[in-house]
Amino acid sequence: MFNFEVEIFAREIIKPSSPQIHGMKPFKLNFFDQLTPSIYGTGILFYSISETSFTPTIILPQLKTSLSETLNLFYPLSGRIKDNMFVDSFDEGVPFLSAQAGCRLSEFLKLHEVKSLNKLLPCHPFSKEFKSEVAPLVCQATIFACGGIAIGLAVSHKLVDGQTYINFNNLWSTISRGSQYHNVGFHGLAEASKVFPPQNEVPKNYLSTMENLWFLEYNNYITKRFTFDAKSLNELRAIAKGELEISPSRVQALSGFIWKRFMAASWTISASSKPSIAVQAVNLRPRMNPPMLHNSIGNLFWWASCAADIADETSTELFELVKLMRESVEGFDEEYLNSLQGEQGFEALGDFINQLETMFSYEKPDMLAFTSWFDLMLYELDFGWGKPQWVAPFGEVGSDFRNLVVFVRTKCGKDVEAWITLDEKRMLLLEKDAEFLKFTSPTPKISSL
Repeated sequence: MFNFEVEIFAREIIKPSSPQIHGMKPFKLNFFDQLTPSIYGTGILFYSISETSFTPTIILPQLKTSLSETLNLFYPLSGRIKDNMFVDSFDEGVPFLSAQAGCRLSEFLKLHEVKSLNKLLPCHPFSKEFKSEVAPLVCQATIFACGGIAIGLAVSHKLVDGQTYINFNNLWSTISRGSQYHNVGFHGLAEASKVFPPQNEVPKNYLSTMENLWFLEYNNYITKRFTFDAKSLNELRAIAKGELEISPSRVQALSGFIWKRFMAASWTISASSKPSIAVQAVNLRPRMNPPMLHNSIGNLFWWASCAADIADETSTELFELVKLMRESVEGFDEEYLNSLQGEQGFEALGDFINQLETMFSYEKPDMLAFTSWFDLMLYELDFGWGKPQWVAPFGEVGSDFRNLVVFVRTKCGKDVEAWITLDEKRMLLLEKDAEFLKFTSPTPKISSL
């Protein structure tokens, strides 16, 4: 049996190279940041490096030097989060781990074992962070025996959402490969806290309710990767169209389909008529009029939620679930987003949190969360030795996290990877679900290698 091992041979702190960092004022969180639990989201970029000129003695210093320069602009990621209010101490720096894997990259990618990906990450993905002062960014660069490299990043969700993540990586990779970049636009890093100003005191029940949205009691969660090819996606879109006037997108059709099979598994387990809740992460930036805050650091997304009755799963058509999910996202219109801005915005957001609290107080609904990485363009990240061969969002998540689906484009762009985390009972049922397996395989190949 193939035994994958990674040895960390160096631990360093990478700090911004500019002395101006010492004079920067504390960076305020926005109120979405304040409501987000302290956990580390992750991502891994795999590069199969063929040019002999790119050796570890060149790659690692290049990554560290360019990271130091990048932190001059993305300085909040070099600080420490304090009191759920702000980031300061920007000269604390970013922990950077250098590691060596004992196999070739191609050998590792044949494993199909999601759990082994955690060894390429500096932190366990989606686990609660109990430290009072959290480093917003931690890096690990792992060199494979063939010279290939995996760049694993862990970012605090208290400060970093998907757009912040890709903005940072775009700049880091640009500096690393020696391309020109412009400082124009990076002056807007703190705009989110002006539009959605932080609260001096966030109600404790709000924080506990958001904890319940992200976490459940301890459970044995399993993460699996499923690939849906272009043919299966087209079939699902046709089925999901049903009586809808507009055909659903790939993500909409796939989300409704997975939610439907999730409800079928829940019914098998409990035979209960309690509601099933689907929540979707909605990026607020492009929905604002005019679109704004593209460069701002912070969580500028919120959750769209909708409910269906598990007992009606067999009679509920796929297009009906897609319609529910689509309408919940459409609720994030200009009027609603305007109501969230300014000093009164937090009160408007409180209505949503109070609804969640009421729902959680009566019963424990089955909840499935969805988020899409479709717009992050991760396969375009070139640090100087080509674009990634493969991108993985995480390995196996923490034992107290909840049911989650993450959609990632494949390198060819035609297929979709669904990274699904479920409790053990539901995952075992999903893997044997004949309807589900008509459209996907639970052990997909890495087609790019």
